[in-house]
Amino acid sequence: MTDRSLVHVAFYAALIAVLGLLPPVAIPALGGVPITAQTLGVMLAGIMLGPVRGSLAVLLFLFLVALGAPFLSGGRGGLGVFAGPSVGFLIGWPVGAFVAGLIMRATTNASVLVSAAVAGAVGGILVVYAFGIPGISFMTGLSLPKAAMGSAVYIPGDLIKVAIAAVIAQTIARGLPGAVLSRS
Repeated sequence: MTDRSLVHVAFYAALIAVLGLLPPVAIPALGGVPITAQTLGVMLAGIMLGPVRGSLAVLLFLFLVALGAPFLSGGRGGLGVFAGPSVGFLIGWPVGAFVAGLIMRATTNASVLVSAAVAGAVGGILVVYAFGIPGISFMTGLSLPKAAMGSAVYIPGDLIKVAIAAVIAQTIARGLPGAVLSRS
């Protein structure tokens, strides 16, 4: 990995951490799994960096959280966050970034806006929820259908994040086409 790639990975890990400064909105019915802006950073990492660098950025972020850095929304950090109801979402983040990056690579003939929207929706919502919902179910004792129904409250906000990620990617691609590394 080049020095430039390392900088990109570190930058997107830092972006995810900065998005954690926005206050979380807890959902008490799901064991307090919060609505955060950090999934926007996960989407952007995959969309902008591609599958490998995007997932590495998320893994670096999660490694720092595991070491105790209070980078999760609400100032949470440490190994304890991986024993809570959000664990499935956290595990799903690097996989979601990877899938988003794969979709960006596979859709180079489509516009960046459309590719980023599809990548964000599939990688940042479907894949992350595929890990998050079982995590909620396991950690809270809710059935999978109840955990899935409860998770529906997150979808409108996540769709807004998909739109924001797509517009950001399109804007950056227009100004600096080489900055969308998932396309190179």
